[in-house]
Amino acid sequence: MCYNYIGDVMVALITGASSGIGKDIARMLSEKGYDLILVARTKEPMEDLKKELKTNVDIISMDLCNIDNVYRLYETVKDKNIDILINNAGFGLIGSFRKTNLDKELSMIDLNIKAVHVLTKLFLSDFVKRDSGYILNVASASAFMPGPLMATYYSTKVYVYHLTLAIYEELKEMKSNVHISCLCPGPVNTNFNNVANCEFKIKALSSEFVSKYAIDKMFKNKLIIIPGIKMKLVYIFQRFIPTKLKLKITYNIQYRKQK
Repeated sequence: MCYNYIGDVMVALITGASSGIGKDIARMLSEKGYDLILVARTKEPMEDLKKELKTNVDIISMDLCNIDNVYRLYETVKDKNIDILINNAGFGLIGSFRKTNLDKELSMIDLNIKAVHVLTKLFLSDFVKRDSGYILNVASASAFMPGPLMATYYSTKVYVYHLTLAIYEELKEMKSNVHISCLCPGPVNTNFNNVANCEFKIKALSSEFVSKYAIDKMFKNKLIIIPGIKMKLVYIFQRFIPTKLKLKITYNIQYRKQK
């Protein structure tokens, strides 16, 4: 078992825990002895997951696209001595910006940006007061590039990426023992494709690999976590490519992904 500074069992809160990376991170942290609070819109997959986990699991079925629910979630769990916050909930949408559904894009901004922002801010304050805790914000390798044909999604991940980096430096300057990391995976085999209505044309990493890599690096206080050698190379070389060329490359990649 893992224990926090007051001797209680360690607790992790995971959003988007019903599938994909969130589900596999839950498995990894349960193996390490963490009790879990799982949050997602769909309850049944989380109940199935709970049956296979070794530690205590609380399930909260909640739509975090609704900002009132985000505050409600914090109020519900703020006294449970959360040690790890995993901001994983999010979705994408592919298509020309002038044609994609505005309501769906606004919901994406609410979930991918506002929910992450609010939960990070509220839990960060608690973590800093007791001088311990980990926050893992799930962005994407798309945070490194412009995103024609997925303009809103790419923009939301840029926000998460830069928000995390800024907070990291603030914590470093104050010599805090609170740690924040940003996970930036490339294509991953999850339900993301079905929701975004796209199909990856390059080999995707397994969710299990990405989740294990992310947790290992988070505990090593790694700031930018990039699973897989291909995405590491993208991260390095994209800095030397002219902006208009990056736009063209990304457009062609996204165009081929459309179903």
